Amino acid sequence: MKSFIGIDLGSTTTKAVLMDENAEVLGRGITNSRSNYDTAARVAKQEAVIDTRLTLLRRELKGIPALEGQIDSFLHGLEDGFRLEQFLEQLADLENTCEGNVKGERFAGIEKQVMEVLVEVFRRLRDEAPAMFAPGAERKSDFFRDIAGSRYLTTAEAVAKEADLDYDMLLNVYDKSIIEVENRPPSEDMSGKFLRSLDRLLAGAPEFKVDAAEVKAPVEQALGVELDETYVVGTGYGRVTLPFSKEHIRSEILCHGLGAHLMYPDTRTVLDIGGQDTKAIQVDPAGIVENFQMNDRCAAGCGRYLGYIADEMKLGLHELGPMAMKATRTVRINSTCTVFAGAELRDRLSLGEKREDILAGLHRAIILRAMSIISRSGGISDQFTFTGGVAKNEAAVRELKKLIAENYGEVTININPDSIYTGALGAAEFARRAVAEGARMEGTA
Repeated sequence: MKSFIGIDLGSTTTKAVLMDENAEVLGRGITNSRSNYDTAARVAKQEAVIDTRLTLLRRELKGIPALEGQIDSFLHGLEDGFRLEQFLEQLADLENTCEGNVKGERFAGIEKQVMEVLVEVFRRLRDEAPAMFAPGAERKSDFFRDIAGSRYLTTAEAVAKEADLDYDMLLNVYDKSIIEVENRPPSEDMSGKFLRSLDRLLAGAPEFKVDAAEVKAPVEQALGVELDETYVVGTGYGRVTLPFSKEHIRSEILCHGLGAHLMYPDTRTVLDIGGQDTKAIQVDPAGIVENFQMNDRCAAGCGRYLGYIADEMKLGLHELGPMAMKATRTVRINSTCTVFAGAELRDRLSLGEKREDILAGLHRAIILRAMSIISRSGGISDQFTFTGGVAKNEAAVRELKKLIAENYGEVTININPDSIYTGALGAAEFARRAVAEGARMEGTA
């Protein structure tokens, strides 16, 4: 099967989309962006391939009468098992790396004790891992560094205390080791992981009244489909670091404009608020960019700014929007500059302002800044599409809807749950069109 892949290397996350030659999206993948963009691109692409396998599995399993009405839960169980296999593989890599980093003069005299503590820490992490990937289990993140990091720190602190060992030693070993591990993507033995997950699921889930042989054949059929990586296009903040020729790179503006058009063909104005920049784009009925504007060089009012605010308030980034929605008033914020944000935030708190009211003001200030950029690009035309990570922030969406209504009247506003993949989607379509155009040129030669 021919596949066309778009990779969007953002400043905070890297996304990938895989589509077939009929422009149908088969899989999406996302990972933390790293200083090593090459690794981030490989991981995001690998995640898109995993998601594609799940799409192909769904197609094959639809023909099994015993799974009628249960395909979603069956696939969720299969994916949870796959993720457990993947997590344990990376956990073993982390353990080996930690042990390797212990050896040396720094731990002379206590190396054996440190090793014994590490063995116990990772034993406990392995023992608790199945529960984290059990049906219905909630995880704040699906990124290995986030899951393993939080559990390692908690467990290591407890084990170090029991062993009367300096916890900071274990912390330093982890900090050095996780960087090495996260720059090594998981192995690409997807079939093995899925098949082991299938065996575990069939053995431990009696609610699925299906014969093992009946389900194993279509699963093997889906896993056996060869995905030919026909053409890849890169875009985003880190695109220039990719080992691609210029023919395989497209600008963020073009990719977001085309991606929004593919999601909503009647789109005429696109706003993308990413980690590092804000883009307002005007597109024609074919998704071709007619005009655009971006913020200046700093990341004021972007995802990085919200991340800084979350750190200042000791909150998770995902908590900002819900807290702002609880506000009873909107505090006026004078600056969305990351440099001055901390000082103004502390001033407001010292004056007795509530955190939720301050956050409501911060979100309004961000959207006001975005509205200014939109105005410079040519204003808002029906339909309007909001993309990027900030599009998932309910407080930002609320302020955007208010300000659009105040300034432009009734406008259709599109916000897709998969909006964070818009740039990668556009890149994948550019990849598909590049091959189609090449075939047309050969046909007319």
